[in-house]
Amino acid sequence: MLTPSIFKANDIRGVVTGDQPEWDVAGARAVGAAFVAVLGLAGQEFVLGRDMRTTGVELAAAFIEGAVAQGASVIDIGLASTDQLWFASGFFDMPGVQLTASHNPADYNGIKFCLAQAAPIEPAMLKQIAELAMGPELAPVAKRGAARSQDVLAEYAAHLHSLVPLDGMRRLRVVYDAGNGMAGHTAPAVFGPLDIETIGLFTELDGSFPNHPPNPLEPANLVDAQRAVLENRADLALVFDGDADRCFIVDERGEVVSPSLITALIAQQELAREPGGTIVINTITSRAVDKVVADAGGALVVSKVGHTSVKAKMAEHHAIFGGEHSAHYYFRDFWGADTGMLAGLHVMALLGRSAGTMSELVAGLPVFAASGEINSTVADVPAVLARLAEAFAGRGVQNTDDGLTIEGDGWWVNVRASNTEPLLRLNVESRDAAQMASLRDEALAIIRGEADA
Repeated sequence: MLTPSIFKANDIRGVVTGDQPEWDVAGARAVGAAFVAVLGLAGQEFVLGRDMRTTGVELAAAFIEGAVAQGASVIDIGLASTDQLWFASGFFDMPGVQLTASHNPADYNGIKFCLAQAAPIEPAMLKQIAELAMGPELAPVAKRGAARSQDVLAEYAAHLHSLVPLDGMRRLRVVYDAGNGMAGHTAPAVFGPLDIETIGLFTELDGSFPNHPPNPLEPANLVDAQRAVLENRADLALVFDGDADRCFIVDERGEVVSPSLITALIAQQELAREPGGTIVINTITSRAVDKVVADAGGALVVSKVGHTSVKAKMAEHHAIFGGEHSAHYYFRDFWGADTGMLAGLHVMALLGRSAGTMSELVAGLPVFAASGEINSTVADVPAVLARLAEAFAGRGVQNTDDGLTIEGDGWWVNVRASNTEPLLRLNVESRDAAQMASLRDEALAIIRGEADA
């Protein structure tokens, strides 16, 4: 079974348990077969990993069976974070598949894809996979492929260590919240060899997420790490999402550091290493990054929101680094792919070589007042966007490259449909906090139908 709605802009996401599942084992088998057919992988190999979700084992096995029946062979790396799968794609130089639903609730599962060297799959390919998987069952080919297992966790950790200047650091006390997700698998391998003190929260792999949902974009899911920083007098905390490809930073005061400021911080470092380099951000990353990149003499490229779009821009412009508001961080020396763990290591290295605190490390960066991402469920997205465009007419430059963006003098408003969930997302930013609040409230009233007719 496959429901068309599970095929998103960048990947596959859908409910797999309960009374109304959107896809199942048979669907996973069909997608595995379609993946091989669309990419022409008969007689070739690809690499596959999965996260800790309770349905991961059976869905991965079904995907492998569908792929093998179409003549492809599979290197199964087993339990893996998504960035570990990106690593394996680069390490083996072959396409990759990750069974994960990232930050979605426990009843979801999904699939992320990449080409060799962790290159993003093209939207047209994902559309072809969807069409083929939902059509008549593909007949098995004469020569089946085979599957073998290979653990690459140690190689993944060693590669990350090779990319970060870890010498000369003072000893840090670091809290990390795995949220019962894949950081509980990868963090010990990455942090173990370092001269740091670690305090792990919810490190047991549990796809039911018994402690808090695996989405650090929601402030409630950061509270445990904030409390642990204060109670343990830690230097910082790292909070990972379910598949550990995103990493949020909490400073020594228990305050969350905006991912946009982390983007600016790492961008400064990378531009010092490669003057004039290109940095990629998405539509709703803070304009603080624009200023930092300009001051450092770098070039800035803006992408649509989403890892497929950002990775494509990273490759197109040979960018050294990229960052999104959602704490996805992309590195050229990691095949242009996103890795929360590598970003966390860079932040720890920057802090460990400084004499100050985490809050002092980012204190000199530009500050804008931001609404954060506010989600609403709406029945008619185009109609809402049209009402917003009319309400803001003449008050700023409007752009529809990624939802609707209205940019004024020192402020901007963006409203866009989620790539992964049935939601409309609002983000507002301004140099002035009062102006930000006013713009936020005005836009939100329109989105939720509370404005005067």
